[in-house]
Amino acid sequence: MLNQNNPFETGSGSDRITNIRNIGLILTVIIISAWLISKMGIVGAVALLLLPVVSVFFFLLFRYPILGLYSALIYSFFVLGIGKYISGVQFGIFMDGILILTYIALIFNKFEERVNWSPVIRDITLLSTLWFAYILLQLVNPEAKSMAAWTTGRGFGLYIFLIIPLTLLFIDSNKKLDTLLIIWATLSLLATIKGIIQIRFGADQWEQAWLNEGNFKTHVLYGKLRAFSFMSDAGQFGANQGYSAVMALIVASAQKNIRRKIFFIVVGAFALYGLVISGTRGALAVPVVGFATFFVMRKNKWIMFSGFIALVVVFVFFKYTSIGQGNANIRRMRTAFDPNDASLQVRLANQRILKSYMASRPFGGGLGHGGVKAQRFLPNAFLSQVPTDSGYVLVWVELGVVGLALHLFMLFYVLIKGSFRIMFRIRDPDLKIKMAALASGMAGIVVANYGNSVFSQMPTFMLMSITMALLMNSDVLDSAEPGLNVLNKGEEKIELIGTEAAKAISEY
Repeated sequence: MLNQNNPFETGSGSDRITNIRNIGLILTVIIISAWLISKMGIVGAVALLLLPVVSVFFFLLFRYPILGLYSALIYSFFVLGIGKYISGVQFGIFMDGILILTYIALIFNKFEERVNWSPVIRDITLLSTLWFAYILLQLVNPEAKSMAAWTTGRGFGLYIFLIIPLTLLFIDSNKKLDTLLIIWATLSLLATIKGIIQIRFGADQWEQAWLNEGNFKTHVLYGKLRAFSFMSDAGQFGANQGYSAVMALIVASAQKNIRRKIFFIVVGAFALYGLVISGTRGALAVPVVGFATFFVMRKNKWIMFSGFIALVVVFVFFKYTSIGQGNANIRRMRTAFDPNDASLQVRLANQRILKSYMASRPFGGGLGHGGVKAQRFLPNAFLSQVPTDSGYVLVWVELGVVGLALHLFMLFYVLIKGSFRIMFRIRDPDLKIKMAALASGMAGIVVANYGNSVFSQMPTFMLMSITMALLMNSDVLDSAEPGLNVLNKGEEKIELIGTEAAKAISEY
């Protein structure tokens, strides 16, 4: 039957715009957009531009909740650096939002059949819950004086409490683990490239403004800039790149695909270079301790012998030679091997000052109350006047000897149990190497955290939380039938997408 409609009488797209309802909708959008821009300036404009992207992200997140964990990992690399470009916004709250929305998306995604929470029932979940409970109890710490200070430090307990269960639920197969490692490696590579740009071309205008606020004292030494990439500072950048180098180079040794092997080797080499240009002395402990841990885990006397010879060569290079002394970064790192270094003596003196004050405060001075960072909340408090420097000193000062003991117990419990499984329980040789890479990097961070407070900052905190969950979940990853925990058809599709992306990168 022929179409009787007259094409000249059919309304076109432009004609529909003249509809009064559509005109009202357009005017409403314009008015709201103008109001947002007038109130929030560039932030409002950016928010409007990102609105379509955010809408698509929400749609995909509720279909494939695993995207929430991947997104949190990606965001963790940029969250502290964004503040250098846009001031007046607490970007940490978006991390809270991503993680909480991921739980909501997971529950809605499994609304009819309900989420199988059994994979979460693990000792590491119990430890993270106890840790978060202790952080919550700090709200009633009689020494605490500022609720705002506690709020800024909440992530130290909240994020590990949220991240570990998500990792246990989602990363339950070797394919997913590979996707996660490639995302991590890619982010590390981008971080080093940004650091190289800073060294070669200098800081941009926003980064320079951040340096001019007083940060040049620690980031410009003898006229040389210490690279900090898009992270909070050079210390975090250096330690994180050391962590990434250990992971990438060890994982590379297990790759059978030559292109993927080259990819991880390149990432590892770039990450080591990123560590060097950061000028972070304490970060040297990450690859040194990390690779030493790996050599022991291999249980091969020739690998152990060769590895320790290499570490001895590195030690002799920095401790007993002057090779490369003309390079500012090498010269600075060489001071890490000097027990009489002035910076080390100042740190030890500060610890002696804090020791007498903390003797009568077993539960600490309050979360967020320690170190110079607390001066914006408590400018005249005793604890805000003494630099903590060390990550463990910071935990001791804020959470007391009780909090420090719980913190160390959790770290060493995971390291010891995870290492035992790697050495004596895991059957899959490829998985054994990947788990050894994670455990070795974690060991390096645990040691480096004494020199600088790197564990509690992003992205290292995110990576450490994920690592602890994976080490305690190695039996699931090593099982014959992985991927049975929370996957549905939609998540299988997103896993396929992730695998294809990993394959594309490895074949590039």
